[in-house]
Amino acid sequence: MTTDAASPSAQRDYGDLALEKGLKQGTVGLLGSVVIGIASTAPAYSLAATLGFVVIVVGVKAPSIMLLAFVPMYLVATAYAELNKRDPDCGTTFTWAARAFGPRTGWLGGWGIIAADVIVMANLAQIAGQYGFLLFGLDGLAESTFWTTFAGVCWIAVMTWICYIGLEVSARVQYVLLSVEIVTLVSFAAFALVKVARGTAPAGSLHPSWSWLWPSGIGFSDALTALLLAIFIYWGWDTSVSINEESDNPEKTPGRAAILSTVLLLAIYVVVSVATVAFAGVGTTGIGLGNEANADDVFNALGASVFGGGAVGQAFEVLLLVSVLTSASASTQTTILPTARTSLAMGAYRAIPARFARIHPRFRSPSVSTLWMGGASIVFYVGLTLISDNVLQDSILAVGLMIAFYYGMTGFACAWQFRHDLHSARDVVMRLVFPLLGGLLLLGVFIEACIQYADPDYGYTVIFGVGGVFVIGIGTLLLGAVLMFVYNAIAPAFFRGETLHGEKPDVVLEQSEV
Repeated sequence: MTTDAASPSAQRDYGDLALEKGLKQGTVGLLGSVVIGIASTAPAYSLAATLGFVVIVVGVKAPSIMLLAFVPMYLVATAYAELNKRDPDCGTTFTWAARAFGPRTGWLGGWGIIAADVIVMANLAQIAGQYGFLLFGLDGLAESTFWTTFAGVCWIAVMTWICYIGLEVSARVQYVLLSVEIVTLVSFAAFALVKVARGTAPAGSLHPSWSWLWPSGIGFSDALTALLLAIFIYWGWDTSVSINEESDNPEKTPGRAAILSTVLLLAIYVVVSVATVAFAGVGTTGIGLGNEANADDVFNALGASVFGGGAVGQAFEVLLLVSVLTSASASTQTTILPTARTSLAMGAYRAIPARFARIHPRFRSPSVSTLWMGGASIVFYVGLTLISDNVLQDSILAVGLMIAFYYGMTGFACAWQFRHDLHSARDVVMRLVFPLLGGLLLLGVFIEACIQYADPDYGYTVIFGVGGVFVIGIGTLLLGAVLMFVYNAIAPAFFRGETLHGEKPDVVLEQSEV
């Protein structure tokens, strides 16, 4: 085995460390980064599974909640962009928080990314398995726990392999999957709005109003509940930053892609939510979005009514089903990418075993980290499915705590890192005010989520008299702290700060090909 090192001429402050990990540089440009960032959020599936519940809480004001949820995401995206300019390291939150607040804080930030991604993979795999069967009319298999789990495991394995053989292939797959998704969502919104305008929408439909975009009249408690539901459907755009070392312009392209991804997601979510509320209305019967029977999948409930009969309508109905499938599939793939690169960086800086820093000699991808991510996701998915479907569902809800944790940490890290490096009004706003505000908002979300999740009536399980979602979420973060202290005792170099500042990361380029 040999060490892959950068030339001395490439040395530049922290940024030079990013160039030494062995990943294939110049693989993806701005468009590819934006595509990966948007695909990571699974917009079609996220809307299908969340919009109905938001409407049940706030009615026609659901689009305004999509706008509110965008605010902390955009603020934190500016933090990612600014930190990436100085330090385009694929460890992102792990590396940046470690340099801002110390190795232990950074380690916990890295753990937050890894834990959230492994947990959410179970949900994405389950959806991909179910919708794969539904697409071919195999409803019986879609309702079978065994067969949906088997199909989900196959999805994880396939997407892990695609990520293993390199980012170029991953990006090409994302172009196809996201294209299907966006075309379908745009068509759905267009069909719905045209029928509303022509007066051919079903009874209960509403004409869109600008007031839907302003949250006036919503009670504070209801607004917070809806915001908790909506804020996390933006999660995933940071994947575009985690592939920064493989970008055509590591310092600039990833940050721009992150901000563009959040803005484009805002447009998608607002337009589709307005069209859906207008077409279906908020009634509690039939296709009304206030009908709890429709909340789990609003697109499946509305597809036939929106697209109508005939060959064209039936084709779009199938396409709507395909879009949710491709959405979950795309997000499965793009969830592996940031996790593998986070563990690559942690291995490179000896925060976890160095084997995680191995790079495939041909594909120039994080070989061991990618395979471990896929394997851990399969073990977690199958394990919780065997234990209880309720525990699995609550673990997915608990992901919100980890997202708020590491996104908020990144906002604080940016404000702290640049506190003495503010040379213009633009610097004050983009490097200090926005990141700090984003961190504070997400800290508030974290606290409010803890309060709601601890309620025994929230979620599907109760553990020791406390809501299972809270126990799983906080328990996962505490498990990370325990693992950190254990590894600190085994290999203390990183935690002493000996491997983080100015030294060449310990990256191994494998000689044998798999």
